[in-house]
Amino acid sequence: MASPAFEEIVEDFEFLDDWEDRYRMVIELGKAMDPLPEALKVPATKVEGCASQVWLHPRVEEGALHFEGESDAMIVNGLIAVLRKLYDGQPVPDVIATDARAELARLGLNEHLSAQRSNGLRAMIERLNSFARENAA
Repeated sequence: MASPAFEEIVEDFEFLDDWEDRYRMVIELGKAMDPLPEALKVPATKVEGCASQVWLHPRVEEGALHFEGESDAMIVNGLIAVLRKLYDGQPVPDVIATDARAELARLGLNEHLSAQRSNGLRAMIERLNSFARENAA
């Protein structure tokens, strides 16, 4: 159950035959995000299990998950942007019910990310899902 914003990415990816074009699109999505304030780059927001530095700052407002994030790696910043399209603004129960792996597989990410990047992506998804479960009403 993907958000309309994520469905737009899926549609855009369908028009891109070459994985390098898709890779560039992911990077551009990351570049378009606002940087995470330095005050939020603290141990509590750092995601362990990522090869690069990654910080996620999730919160629940009016029953919906919202989050910001940043990485020191361009592609990981792009992956954070993709996760924001998937999850940000979605009701917490929908976040919990979303099969992120299946949704991301629709983009072909699984077969084109290195093992380290895949592990980092899983760690980010788990961090967001754990937060959602802890904050389910």
